[in-house]
Amino acid sequence: MALISTLTPVFVAILCVVVAFILKTKRRSESPSAQKSSGGVGKRTEDRPWVDEDLQDDTEITGPENEENDWAETGTEDLPHIPYTPCRYPEEEMLERSKHFYALLNKRRSVRFISPEPVPREVIDNVIRAAGTAPSGAHTEPWTFVVVADDETKHKIREIVEQEEEINYKQRMGDKWVHDLRRLRTNWVKDYLDMAPYLILVFKQTYGIMPDGKKKTHYYNEISVSISCGLLLAALQNVGLVTVTSTPLNCGPQLRVLLRRPANEKLLMLLPVGYAATDATVPDLTRKKLEDIMAFV
Repeated sequence: MALISTLTPVFVAILCVVVAFILKTKRRSESPSAQKSSGGVGKRTEDRPWVDEDLQDDTEITGPENEENDWAETGTEDLPHIPYTPCRYPEEEMLERSKHFYALLNKRRSVRFISPEPVPREVIDNVIRAAGTAPSGAHTEPWTFVVVADDETKHKIREIVEQEEEINYKQRMGDKWVHDLRRLRTNWVKDYLDMAPYLILVFKQTYGIMPDGKKKTHYYNEISVSISCGLLLAALQNVGLVTVTSTPLNCGPQLRVLLRRPANEKLLMLLPVGYAATDATVPDLTRKKLEDIMAFV
């Protein structure tokens, strides 16, 4: 009994240390999710009005889907290689083509005044095909282009975007961001989402889903889809259509559900597409000089 009485304080001290360690570990593991959920409120919004996480769909896949054996083993097959001979032009023609292409893309502007005039569906199909030629990690092609032409669906998209954008402008974005946008005369009202004959919503696939239900790794999915968006903008300019690149904050999950996209797809960009309205205007901006954007070593 004397021995037990002597050791009791030691056991209590050890127990206290163990409990304190468990609580500290639990608190540390919970803090990122707490910060994430606090998103657009309080001091954090004022200090950091813009972070990449604002664009992400926070939907988490929980349960048995996360188990290791749900991932497909890929890359073991022997992929055949075929000869490839790209076009090669004389230097004089190269120079002429480079000037022509620059002149074409230099006319590209973000246009918020879009005509409801119909655009041939086949043109949009070819534009999407061009965007789909972008390189992707391990040839995963981690993108889905959702083209919306239905007027009712377009209006529902507008309602979702405007509701969230009004909150963004009044609460989430902060005074500095709103002030910087004022010179561009933009606000949360998005008439073009109803007017444009097409809305193209670009979703990145965070992973693929095989026919047997297993998940396939999509390497560098965000970079690959971003490259694809660049090609999409160039393809639209090439056929004489206009758009404005839109990344509506906090709308991704709602738009994904509206369009019945699976949880592995996250909205990256929303593009209204059509002809420019006859009375369209754009801010009188100038581009930087070549020496301001290029360093030649």
